[in-house]
Amino acid sequence: MAFSNVGDQAPLFSLSNQRGETVTLDQFKGKSNVVIYFYPKAMTPGCTVQACGIRDTNADFKKLNTVVMGISPDSVDRLVKFEDKQELNFTLLSDEDHSVIDSYGAWDLKKFMGREFMGVLRSTFIINKEGIIVHVMGKVKTKTHHDDVLDWISKNLD
Repeated sequence: MAFSNVGDQAPLFSLSNQRGETVTLDQFKGKSNVVIYFYPKAMTPGCTVQACGIRDTNADFKKLNTVVMGISPDSVDRLVKFEDKQELNFTLLSDEDHSVIDSYGAWDLKKFMGREFMGVLRSTFIINKEGIIVHVMGKVKTKTHHDDVLDWISKNLD
C-alpha cells in the first residue's frame, strides 16, 4: 500500500490515548498543525529513542503551534507504561486493529532477519491547520526524527 499523499485531506480518526480519552484529528482543525508519527512498538529501543527526542523538544513544537501524536498498535495499558517509564509529555494513541495506520498507508509488508510479516512502517505525516497533509517522511531516523520534523515545520509552516 502507498502512503497518503501530500495535498490529500488527512484521514480522520478517533482513537484512545494513553489515558483512555478519545482523541480525534478534527479537534485540532483550524487550531494547530499536527504531526502524526507511526511507530511499531512502545518500549522497544528505536521507538524509545524516537519518543524521548520528541519529549525533549515538545516545547519547541508547541512554539510552532504544533501538536505531536504517536500512533502504534499497542494497547492503552502498554502506552501508559511507556509514558510513565519515559516521562513522555505528548499524546500516544492506541490503534490495536491498525485501521488508522492502514488508512495512512503505514501498514505494509516488512522484512526482518529473513522473514516477512505485516507491520508498521515507521513514518511521519505533517498536517496543516486545514487538515491537509503537507509533508510525508517515509523513512525516519529515530535519533534525529524530532530535529528533522522541527526543521521542516519551521521552514514551511506558520
